[in-house]
Amino acid sequence: MVGVTVMRTWIEPVVASSQVASAFYDTALLLVVKNYYNQTNATTSSHALEDAQQKAVSNFYIIYNLVLGLSPLVSAYSLSKLGDRMHRKIPICIPLLGYLGSKTLLLLLILLGWPIEVMYGAAAFNGLTGGFTTFWAGVMALGSLRSSESRRSLRLIIIELVYGLAGFLGSMASGYLFVGFSDRYREGTVLVSCSIACYAFCLFYSIFVLTVPNPAASYPDKGKSTKEVDSQIPAHTEAAAAGGSSQPSDCSSSTPVSPSKLTIVMLFVAAILYDLAVVGAMNVLPLFLLREPLSWNAVQIGHGNAAGYVIFITSFLGVFVFSRCLRDITMIMIGVASFSAGILIMAFVRWTFLFYIARAVMLFALIPLPTIRSMLSKHVEGSSYGKVFVLLQLSLVITGVVTSTVYNKIYQNTLNWYSGFCFILSFLVGCLSLLPLSIVAIKQRSTTGSLQILIK
Repeated sequence: MVGVTVMRTWIEPVVASSQVASAFYDTALLLVVKNYYNQTNATTSSHALEDAQQKAVSNFYIIYNLVLGLSPLVSAYSLSKLGDRMHRKIPICIPLLGYLGSKTLLLLLILLGWPIEVMYGAAAFNGLTGGFTTFWAGVMALGSLRSSESRRSLRLIIIELVYGLAGFLGSMASGYLFVGFSDRYREGTVLVSCSIACYAFCLFYSIFVLTVPNPAASYPDKGKSTKEVDSQIPAHTEAAAAGGSSQPSDCSSSTPVSPSKLTIVMLFVAAILYDLAVVGAMNVLPLFLLREPLSWNAVQIGHGNAAGYVIFITSFLGVFVFSRCLRDITMIMIGVASFSAGILIMAFVRWTFLFYIARAVMLFALIPLPTIRSMLSKHVEGSSYGKVFVLLQLSLVITGVVTSTVYNKIYQNTLNWYSGFCFILSFLVGCLSLLPLSIVAIKQRSTTGSLQILIK
């Protein structure tokens, strides 16, 4: 009975199913938009058609991402605050309802032949109900509550691993579902229907099955009694002020010593810069894959998306191994270096095998953001997790919206000059994010000693 109760606190089923649904939807939307503009420009010559299609799809995603990114600003903080004060499920269930409604609009668009601009309304509805900003902050809050501080980085990366594995499976299947049923049904109908079914399951599970876990005090470190943990509270608070990963008290409700404001600001700056580099590159990557020299089809795009999700596995293994001997700040730097090197290789991709080499180099690219969240969570009370995470997520969303617009415009203007220029730009921004991380490392070193910042 106790085991069933504990299992009901797992957020992983919601994360997995929602990400499968998202993978289906992303592939369907890209290919539906591509086909829509193909038909619109059907009388254009083949070479001119490809350029016109690229610009039309890019312009669609500029507006779509702007609406999707800015609309959560209206409701995200309020929903997360309600989650902290009233019920932790609120910032999870409301966005899922929005996901369900917005994906249904895409299905109606396909079946009824509506104009593609309907998807701007779908994006607005998704965002006004909280969107991914609120949903992911709610997931991270539940994950943090169900973990001890010393194991929180590992706990959050496990959630990311589930997210990635589900995305991998969804992406692998999405291309086949899109193509396999196109003869019997309108293109994308089955794929979007599967996405809607997955979101419906998520909403049902969140409302009727999922229960909010007890505070992390219920999850002490292995081999430690509650008494031993309680006796370490003073030592923990000193380590928390330095941002370290000592063997702390697991009671998330204990009041931590206020950390350096500089450390918190630098962590936010590093997260924003790193997210700028990642979001910018990933926004133009689908367009890059559709045009020459690669010119991928639906199945190849599904495989390419799946390859991107492999980093969730390798990043989890990285944290699992590195967390035993390295500090959080060191793991973050390793992740930044991994992404920066991989995206630089992507700038010179001309053959399919080079794409997969670039993806392989990015094997630790997922480590930075979950680990930054982990570091931040160690300095606030459990009752404030939702607000802290949503503030970080809102910062990332605003950055993502601006980045998406800027990168798409840069891609359009450099399309015929050098299509990989945006990836070089992301490499430079990724390297720049190492600067605030170095400031955090130096500050921690001045508190804990020169070598302790690198190893435990």
